[in-house]
Amino acid sequence: MAEAARVLVLGATGTIGRATVAALCARGHEVVCYLRPGAEAAGLPKGITLRRGEIADIARAGFRGARFEALVSCMASRSGLPADARAVDHDAHVVALGAAQAAGVEHMVLLSAICVQKPMLAFQAAKLAFEARLIASGLRYSIVRPTAYFKSLSGQIARVEAGKPFLVFGDGQLTACKPISDRDLGDYLAGCLDDPWRWNRVLPIGGPGPAITPRDQAEWLFQRLGRPVKLRQVPVGMMDAIIAGLSLGGR
Repeated sequence: MAEAARVLVLGATGTIGRATVAALCARGHEVVCYLRPGAEAAGLPKGITLRRGEIADIARAGFRGARFEALVSCMASRSGLPADARAVDHDAHVVALGAAQAAGVEHMVLLSAICVQKPMLAFQAAKLAFEARLIASGLRYSIVRPTAYFKSLSGQIARVEAGKPFLVFGDGQLTACKPISDRDLGDYLAGCLDDPWRWNRVLPIGGPGPAITPRDQAEWLFQRLGRPVKLRQVPVGMMDAIIAGLSLGGR
């Protein structure tokens, strides 16, 4: 799909969605964003088309009987709890997929997550179930599974600035990731329409540079603040308890 395409975007008001819309526009695609009623559209690029409605009405209010070449979804559940995850990460996408097929869409680009490789939580299982549905649909697909976002690594900045220790599980070196920026990920998602190598593939992706651990993050943050590193080690067993609690929540 090297030529300009007409693209419907879901989840356009999130940080990754906004970056993806900008990247699609920069590549010359005609972008239509389907937003929830009342969703804040400020900051989206000029020249796009905004349409609003519930996901159940996407065929009528989103596609409107017109032909689209592609559907790009950055839509995700907010809480990740079982009911929310099933409704958004799976069911809403199933509705959107059916409407896309009826609208003649040739290609769906789906923002998923690297953590579905080892599903332990409801939202991971819901995402994985829809991935399987998309793969079996016969539609050309690109399923993008990014590692951590830079923004997700910034959650402890405020507490460290307030003089509190950086929290790590175990010794802070149990996990490592290659975080990716919103702009890089948005550009990668948009590029899936043009790059045949990314078609009909599940695409794990991380940012540039080496993988970093939570301890690496802490050391970098304290260095930037000109302070000695101060960690608080949380027992790994607490992680299991948190996962169990999240899995049970909403049932």
